[in-house]
Amino acid sequence: MKKIFILRNTNVVDYVCDYIRSLEINDVKPKKVVIDELTRTGEQNAKFHAICGDIAKSGIEWMGKQRTAEQWKVLLVSGHAVATKEGSEIVAGLEGEFINLRESTALMTKARGSSLIEYAVAWAVQNGVKLNDYN
Repeated sequence: MKKIFILRNTNVVDYVCDYIRSLEINDVKPKKVVIDELTRTGEQNAKFHAICGDIAKSGIEWMGKQRTAEQWKVLLVSGHAVATKEGSEIVAGLEGEFINLRESTALMTKARGSSLIEYAVAWAVQNGVKLNDYN
């Protein structure tokens, strides 16, 4: 049984504490409590993917070739990691190719997702890409 609570105010915190106290806890059936930041929203995901699509449709090239929206996603996530001092790691892949072990957008916090969108919009504007209005 998985329960997820969004801690928005002290009423919710009180409810969660009461809920935890009501659980049967023992060595045979231990429970796990995880407190973490919210991950990026579906709206942020849709906006970022739309920006990647706009860049791909613009005809702009990277390394002498037009790139797909998925390739722009990889380029933007990697660039964002470097620009925000998260860094990147290039490793040899399973078949000798080089790959960037980049962070997962699905696991980004809301704040990190916002930062990625701001980075992508700034990059697009600086490179003359017309973006659709996603507000």
